[in-house]
Amino acid sequence: MNALMDWKHLSFAQPYFFGLLLLIPLMIWWQMRQQKNQQPSFRVTNLAGIKNIKPSWRVQWRPLLFILRIIGFIALIIALARPQSSNVTESVDSDGIDIVLALDVSGSMMAEDLKPNRIEAAKQVATDFVDKRANDRIGLVVFSGESFTQCPITIDHSVVKEQISQVKSGMLADGTAIGMGLATSVDRLRNSVAKSKIIILLTDGVNNTGLIDPSTALEIAKAYKLRVYCIGVGTHGEAPYPVPTPTGVQKQMMPVEIDEALLKNIAAQTGGKYFRATNNATLSSIYKEIDQLEKSKVEISSYKHFADLFFPFALIALICIAIEMLLRYTIFRSIT
Repeated sequence: MNALMDWKHLSFAQPYFFGLLLLIPLMIWWQMRQQKNQQPSFRVTNLAGIKNIKPSWRVQWRPLLFILRIIGFIALIIALARPQSSNVTESVDSDGIDIVLALDVSGSMMAEDLKPNRIEAAKQVATDFVDKRANDRIGLVVFSGESFTQCPITIDHSVVKEQISQVKSGMLADGTAIGMGLATSVDRLRNSVAKSKIIILLTDGVNNTGLIDPSTALEIAKAYKLRVYCIGVGTHGEAPYPVPTPTGVQKQMMPVEIDEALLKNIAAQTGGKYFRATNNATLSSIYKEIDQLEKSKVEISSYKHFADLFFPFALIALICIAIEMLLRYTIFRSIT
């Protein structure tokens, strides 16, 4: 019964049988004609003696026979149309990508050429990026004078976003160790079995410290066939930077120095791409472009199962026809 009430998943295997419903008006017309032809008549001079005579209950209930016939006919047509309940199941085969976000958290990331500052803008677009990668495992590495795995690669994106929200400048020794950030990201992915493994490395400076040289980290990334997208963050020229003073925090204009040659070389040799983000809009568009370049392969196979529901209607048709015949040749036989 629940399947019959679920109209959303109800279909008919042979719907052309509904064309037989056009016979119902013809059946009604024929029934009315038969009743008119069979109506007895006789002449009387005065109706006073019979006008108060009421028809018997058999006459009043006789239309029930025709109603049963129509109901049985409609139920039979529905049964012939073969109502079916469909149940769809889906099998999702996802070929996800393993991604590590390597984020520079050095002091220069507090510069305010991006709003409210570079690090907060980077955190916001990274969070939006994570939301769009439903089928991928994502991890987070932070670096400045040293590097640290903030979040191992995981499919639990709520954990990744929580760890991104906790990132702040000053959580590691200051400096810019691009080689260390890249090496730590490679270490997070070296045991990955995903068909595609990428690193998105975001920095605003020049490598000036660290135990691992960027060229060494690059060779390791190439050995593990990792693709690296590099993003240089910062406007051209100078950017406002908050500097503590005895009278409070003052804004000072500081030169923007990004080692674009290094970042372009890392991206080119690993099959990635280099981007320059000079404001919030370009940073957001860069992540959108990377999202389009690195699409996960998701295959969805649908399986539809059908269950026939004609039996209740066939039973209704049989019962209606049987009751009509029984009444016609028993209770209503005397007046036919």
